[in-house]
Amino acid sequence: MPHKKIRIAVDCMGGDVGVSVTVTASYQFAQRFPDTTFLLVGDAVAIQSQLARLGCDRADWYQILPASEVVAMDDPVEVALRRKKDSSMRVAAQAVKDGVADACISAGNTGAWMAISRYVLKTLDGIDRPAIAASIPNQHGGATTVLDLGANVDCSAQHLLQFAIMGTALVSALYGTSAPKVGLLNIGEEVIKGNEVVKQAAELLRGSGLNFYGNVEGDDICKGTVDVIVCDGFVGNVVLKSMEGLARMVATMIRAEFKSGILSMLAGLIASPVLNRFRKKVDNRRYNGAALLGLRGIVIKSHGSADVYAFGCALQRAREAVNNGLLEGTTTAIHDLHQSLAKAKSLQANVSNDVTGRAA
Repeated sequence: MPHKKIRIAVDCMGGDVGVSVTVTASYQFAQRFPDTTFLLVGDAVAIQSQLARLGCDRADWYQILPASEVVAMDDPVEVALRRKKDSSMRVAAQAVKDGVADACISAGNTGAWMAISRYVLKTLDGIDRPAIAASIPNQHGGATTVLDLGANVDCSAQHLLQFAIMGTALVSALYGTSAPKVGLLNIGEEVIKGNEVVKQAAELLRGSGLNFYGNVEGDDICKGTVDVIVCDGFVGNVVLKSMEGLARMVATMIRAEFKSGILSMLAGLIASPVLNRFRKKVDNRRYNGAALLGLRGIVIKSHGSADVYAFGCALQRAREAVNNGLLEGTTTAIHDLHQSLAKAKSLQANVSNDVTGRAA
């Protein structure tokens, strides 16, 4: 069954580089996937100049949406949200709200992108706070989805439950996994471990109807013990930056081995196919593109330092999310779970009233 035509709104001005990455990646992606078209949002002159540099001779894959302002990487959220109302971020998110685009993506200021997306698109019913979710490669050759990765520093047990719901919907939609296993990031596997919020979250997860595995530790991310790992944004952001640093260190060590002497070079040449496959597996660029979950639209955040290859991977995340019905799946999952929780509470209340009545 052919995929439907997909429209992605790209904040072309966001990130450390801007149009030379965002427009180039969009152009290359459209050539690979003719079912995808782009709304290129930002400074029209800068976008057209980059298209000319690329030698783009067809215009059926894009439309330019002009935006007169740019949210800088160091702009406070208040400035991005209240003063820059015609920013490329705002126009891209508005395109999704207006139904002109199926998804939107930015490599810009994370806090501003989250705030603008939430303001423009609003949260789904039953979700208090959106969360940032991304895939981290594991030893099975797949990836572990971790959330929240920085949107919410302080979380309640209820928020962690909501993150688990959204993560389950994401993995089901993108990877076709039936009943993904959910783990709660903790300092130990034992039930007695963790602070009060984590303990309360574990209780909620056990009674949620989700496929809750239990507490997991940091090394379970790379082990691939579960499909989804839930934590607050403070812990999640530290985990993400640590994983990115580790990937860069491994890549640097592999490059150094090829330059450390004739014997090492010969050994490296013999082992190069294996080393190259390993380097590709740990290349964090392949996993660029975090989903901002819990919003009434598909929103993707790319790393600010993404190159053309990495931004293309983030565009692929957006395309997969649309094709696999991420928004619809998340909405249904949230609704169904709240229905089951309401029934469980009702049954519990009836049992409690019955016991009280008999005692009286």
